[in-house]
Amino acid sequence: MRSAWRLIAALGFFLLSAAGLAADELVAVPPLKTRVTDLTGTLSRDQAAALEADLAQFEKSRGSQIAILLVPTTQPEPIEAYSIRVAEAWKLGRKGIDDGILVLVARNDRKLRIEVGRGLEGALPDVVAKRIIEETLLPRFRSGDYFGGLQDGVSQIKAIIAGEPLPSSLGGWPPSARPVRPRSSRAGLWRGPLQLSCSTLLP
Repeated sequence: MRSAWRLIAALGFFLLSAAGLAADELVAVPPLKTRVTDLTGTLSRDQAAALEADLAQFEKSRGSQIAILLVPTTQPEPIEAYSIRVAEAWKLGRKGIDDGILVLVARNDRKLRIEVGRGLEGALPDVVAKRIIEETLLPRFRSGDYFGGLQDGVSQIKAIIAGEPLPSSLGGWPPSARPVRPRSSRAGLWRGPLQLSCSTLLP
């Protein structure tokens, strides 16, 4: 499935290039400086700091790395292709374990995606990722509570990882040079704070 997504991403890039869009016209992948990167101004400084501290403590105690990225849009690139580019560039997860997770929010596109490293595929399969998105993240996002949605969603992800038999923490931030292995994760779409209907996008 990972190879399939890479093929789709490559095909998407080819089609964008054929349409006259150069690589420098795609949304740039921001440098990885913190575990929470908000390019939309959605989170307050205190909210971003709270999420950062929570993820840092979890990484210190458990070893698995979770990163959150909020961007205005991934267009003209689909969120699936952009998330793979981010995962490849950020190299989340420990070497030989591949236990990184990326939570990506494209606010203006009203789309979000969870990218899961191969080492956590068994613990966080599609059905579980979909449940977290549809039952935790989307309801909060629709009401405008992005911080609460991310906080609760991350808490669920941490609880799931905590039950997974993985090696203990072997190092801190920045992550190892081993790239996350993108998989078929779930993406969701919400229709704004005042519209309660939503749909889950198929990968």
